[in-house]
Amino acid sequence: MKLILAEKPSVAKNIADALKIKTKKDGYFEGNDYLITWAFGHLVELYDAKDYDSKMKSWKMDNFPFIPSTFKYKVKSNPKDRSQTDGGAAKQLKIVQTLIKRPDVEIIVSACDYDREGQLIGDSIIYRGAAPPKPVYRLLLNEWTPKEVIKGLENMQSNQMMRPLRDAGISRQWADWVIGINLTSVATLKYQKGKGKALNIGRVLMPTLKIIYDRDKEIDNFVPEDYFKLIATFQTKEKKEYQGTYVENKEEKFKSKETLEQLHQSIQGKQATIIDKQVEKKKEFPPFLFNLSNLQGYVTSKFKGFTSDKVLKVAQSLYEKKFITYPRTSSTALEESIVAKTANVLKVLAEDLPYKDEIKFMKTKRVFNNAKVESHSAIIPTYLVPKRLTSDEQLVYTAIKNRFIMQFMPIAEYEETSFKTKLADDIVKGLFTSKGKVQLIEGWKKVEKIQSKDTILPFVQVNDSVSLVDSEVTSHVTKPPKRHTEKTLLRVMETCGRSYKEDESEELLGSILTGFSIGTPATRAETIKKLKDVGYITTESKNLLCTELGRDLVETFPVQELFDLEFTGRLEKGLADIQKGKASKQEFLNIVFNFTNKSVATIKDADERIINEVASQKISKEVLGTCPQCGGKIIEGYKGFGCSNWKKGCKFTIWKNDKYLATMRKKPTKTMVKQLLSNKKAYVKGLTSKKGKKFNAYLSYEKNPDNAYYSWKMEFND
Repeated sequence: MKLILAEKPSVAKNIADALKIKTKKDGYFEGNDYLITWAFGHLVELYDAKDYDSKMKSWKMDNFPFIPSTFKYKVKSNPKDRSQTDGGAAKQLKIVQTLIKRPDVEIIVSACDYDREGQLIGDSIIYRGAAPPKPVYRLLLNEWTPKEVIKGLENMQSNQMMRPLRDAGISRQWADWVIGINLTSVATLKYQKGKGKALNIGRVLMPTLKIIYDRDKEIDNFVPEDYFKLIATFQTKEKKEYQGTYVENKEEKFKSKETLEQLHQSIQGKQATIIDKQVEKKKEFPPFLFNLSNLQGYVTSKFKGFTSDKVLKVAQSLYEKKFITYPRTSSTALEESIVAKTANVLKVLAEDLPYKDEIKFMKTKRVFNNAKVESHSAIIPTYLVPKRLTSDEQLVYTAIKNRFIMQFMPIAEYEETSFKTKLADDIVKGLFTSKGKVQLIEGWKKVEKIQSKDTILPFVQVNDSVSLVDSEVTSHVTKPPKRHTEKTLLRVMETCGRSYKEDESEELLGSILTGFSIGTPATRAETIKKLKDVGYITTESKNLLCTELGRDLVETFPVQELFDLEFTGRLEKGLADIQKGKASKQEFLNIVFNFTNKSVATIKDADERIINEVASQKISKEVLGTCPQCGGKIIEGYKGFGCSNWKKGCKFTIWKNDKYLATMRKKPTKTMVKQLLSNKKAYVKGLTSKKGKKFNAYLSYEKNPDNAYYSWKMEFND
């Protein structure tokens, strides 16, 4: 019997479907000599500081730096109440461990995502306590289609081969814990007055904040300057007109308006000659296949209501539904080993397209290139064509599908024509340049109906005479840099501050693929979301800008290395090198621990300054009703409406972030709680369905007959 551990229930179901296993039991599938179980992402987490030492329950400057001699793990905490264990995680962990110990299980297979986080999730469960006395293998897949699952099970690797990947995952986890716990605590004690949300300090959070801060400062310090251009209109002997821009010493922007005005006056009615004509055919290649950052940038810039975090969630859903390949990739090319598979995917997707006769499969270095693949190939569709998708899924899937098909359409071509027109008057030192462009072959642009603007120049030859029939001096103002959007911020994070254009720098692309970046494709969206959640940045339309708190933090926080893109890039590069077996976990952690000790000392010695004052929130002690569990008084707390007898063990609570209500975009109110306690049900207006429609209903909050938990029930008025 083989036991397979998947990262999520949906993936376990995909594996069971591929193996034609229908029997589902409590926490696993069974059949055909397989047991298939699952995690819910991480089932275990690192100890909190207070779990190591009770003195860490209260934040005191003297308690830091705090670095455990041995890092320990516990069952994941309840997200609603971190003082309690997550019941679902504890139950599933027990099921998995029981299955591992079953006498008929001979082989254990980790089928978690093929990245350092997936490796960490699988290993933290399989090796919890002690290594099982059974061989452990790794299922390494880029997609969850039935064909790939079967093929992957036939080509598994020993999990020992994944030791470097696990070491990279552990190093990332421990490093972020040590930096986050120590610097967040000490910075909050130093720079915040009042109790409330901590001043979040993180390895990836700080340099990302600094990128936005620097752009804001550039805009604040920008001084606009006026400049001017001279635009002339010429006429050929055939009465065809075209425009030219005056250029002198390779410069077409002039600071002096008076100079151009004098020139404008002196050239009226003059004759001119075409002294140069260039006609050049140029090729336009399609943009590269998507990696995650490029997909997030494309979707967030093109469609309203999307954040990079939302794009990742939608892409992850498409991946788990078997419609696209692994989304958390930094690669923009495909492995050369999947040429035949890719050809099959293209054949399936091209069947119903109006331009299918133009689609031609070719193996090109632009698409298939092992040198441009790091761990996972670029994101492409699978051979399974979706029949029903949500509107968000359809939008993201179409973007991925279109980008894939573009690679196998004809290369777009256009003709570019340029003239140089010289006035007969020798007093005029410069000349006038004109450019025209005509699209010859639409090619891949058909896929997304990209319209190219043609600028057509009249047909002329060198030495042709033309007449200047009009001219004008136009006024312009230099513009400040644009504010960062999620698209531009992701690009800076991906390239560690070095901007690049497609096809421009192989060396730079190589640095990205070797891990020299800020964060990973999987974590960048989460970082941007966290910056918003903790109040360091805000959004205006699609633009990102620092809040006052974010600016004050950058200008006050004394550990400047944490804002340095190079420093953060080197840490990320260190993790990438561990993953490749080129560096040691302990050396990396020693660097992090030394940096943390030094940073804590720096913050302690820095000048005193309060940058965040948290106003104390007064919660009314109004009694809202009688506790249905013990008869105590229900009052409002910070996180929910609970029983005043909680110290005596009563756990009745209606949480303010209740997940069931959140699915209908509602939070419990005092009025709702009062109705529930007095009438056993409350009439709630303005609930929202999954399709976005508003409705009203009666809600009750009733104790489950077989356990101590309460559940919501809904009724509708006849």
